[in-house]
Amino acid sequence: QVQLVESGGGLVQAGGSLRLSCAHSGGTFSYYAMGWFRQAPGKEREFVAVISWSGGGTDYADSVKGRFTIFRDNAKNTVYLQMSSLKPEDTAVYYCAAAPSRRGVPRGELQYNYWGQGTQVTVSS
Repeated sequence: QVQLVESGGGLVQAGGSLRLSCAHSGGTFSYYAMGWFRQAPGKEREFVAVISWSGGGTDYADSVKGRFTIFRDNAKNTVYLQMSSLKPEDTAVYYCAAAPSRRGVPRGELQYNYWGQGTQVTVSS
């Protein structure tokens, strides 16, 4: 059974940076595209970024493009989300998720089979 564990969340001032990590176990990491989603209080969960199984393809939500970078290390079974120029509106619980590689770089939640428990990111103004 695939398990995903996020880490790296915390409290940061606006304009600051954080790096989230998501460790994958219980399966073959390179079989999966990996995505990051987030859910702010009172809002629906939304797509943030995704990376293909090889790392050769990525996609970002418009709201984070140019500020966030997703990358993966298949040797360490880990996907990362480097977040820079953080804004208060980036405050949310961030989730990583795994989708079968044949689905490319999906944005839709229903394309993902496995989810982590989430890590809180709070950006103060």
